[in-house]
Amino acid sequence: MSSHESSYEPKSRAEKWLDERLPAVRLMHGQFVAFPTPRNLNYLWTFGGILFLCLAVQLVTGIVLAMHYQPSAAEAFNSVEQIRRDVNYGWLIRNWHAVGASMFFVAVYIHIFRGLYYGSYKAPREILWILGVFIFLAMMATAFMGYALVWGQMSFWGVTVITNLFSSLDEIWAGLGTAIVEWLWGGYSVTGTTLNRFFSFHYLLPFVIVGLVILHVWALHVVGQNNPTGVEIKTKSDSLPMYPYAVTKDAFGMFAFLVLFAWFAFFLPDYLGHPDNYTEANPLVTPPHIVPEWYFLPFYAILRAVPSKLGGVIAMFSAVLVLLFVPWLDTSRVKSAKYRPIYKWFFWLLVFSCVMLGWLGSKPATEEYVLWARIFTLYYFLHFIVVMPVLGLVETPNVLPRSITEAVLGSGGAAAAGTHAPEKR
Repeated sequence: MSSHESSYEPKSRAEKWLDERLPAVRLMHGQFVAFPTPRNLNYLWTFGGILFLCLAVQLVTGIVLAMHYQPSAAEAFNSVEQIRRDVNYGWLIRNWHAVGASMFFVAVYIHIFRGLYYGSYKAPREILWILGVFIFLAMMATAFMGYALVWGQMSFWGVTVITNLFSSLDEIWAGLGTAIVEWLWGGYSVTGTTLNRFFSFHYLLPFVIVGLVILHVWALHVVGQNNPTGVEIKTKSDSLPMYPYAVTKDAFGMFAFLVLFAWFAFFLPDYLGHPDNYTEANPLVTPPHIVPEWYFLPFYAILRAVPSKLGGVIAMFSAVLVLLFVPWLDTSRVKSAKYRPIYKWFFWLLVFSCVMLGWLGSKPATEEYVLWARIFTLYYFLHFIVVMPVLGLVETPNVLPRSITEAVLGSGGAAAAGTHAPEKR
């Protein structure tokens, strides 16, 4: 038992009786009250709590919406409109669920880029990072299937196009891709059977995400949190108890995020959606320009950047799967890009490339847009496969602080706090 777990003492006879038989309060106290957190965490670390908030919102609103939704081709579109117009506070619940999906991805993209910038994937946090990537994949699958449930024009044709991509696997194993597509569709085209299947998966996957999140938090509390310096906690002065310090900071970050969330939910609930999706699905009329939701646009641009259908599918999935290997692709001894003067520029070039891929994914597949998508796709993969391994070997990082306390208080303050660390290189 760690020191922060043993600091809990039952205050009453009833608490002592419960603690001897089921030490749940002791566990919660050790992991969410006395747990040591680095004292130099900035507000980017509040996005872990914000993501938990987004997940809770999606679960609660999703369960309520499922009570009124009709998963059939004849009733799906009208049932969504009925929820908005006739169900008590249905407009509010539906808006928060629809906007919540976008807010969820806003928060998770910031969370991922924060991890990439500060090296939160490096030892001993490899499993923590890998679990995060699996959560991201489960989120993408859940969001894609949820988008289909609206049964609007863009939903219907988006599902038709994206699921049909699996047929390219026939080039690897004859009949495999076609079998997968027919299983997803429940037949030979996208119908109400497809909708019913997607509804089942969309309801199930969030609970898979909850399980992965529990493992993610567990892994975090085993190895501890990273911090902006990338230096591990060495002395007591380097850390603060989670409550009230980190909890208060997280609460403020959540409140600020909720303001943005509420602004979209109340004033611009349809801003992030596509106008064509407010027309009921029609298998006989194809939209002139089929695009997914905005959070899938970078991957859609990568898909279209490769001329081969199979190659595009492989590139699209590889864009996510490459993240699993980042802990071993990055060869630098320094975690935080704050102390890596050259890599810092490459990191912002990666961010710029991802933003541009998102913009290009929203444009028609003309020659000019596809060319630029190929350039940014090339850099995206080069960043992980070439820049990270090579730059980590040749770059000379800046001098790191000897401790977290020194990074916060300076060398004089660290000495006064009684920290001891090896001399600077």
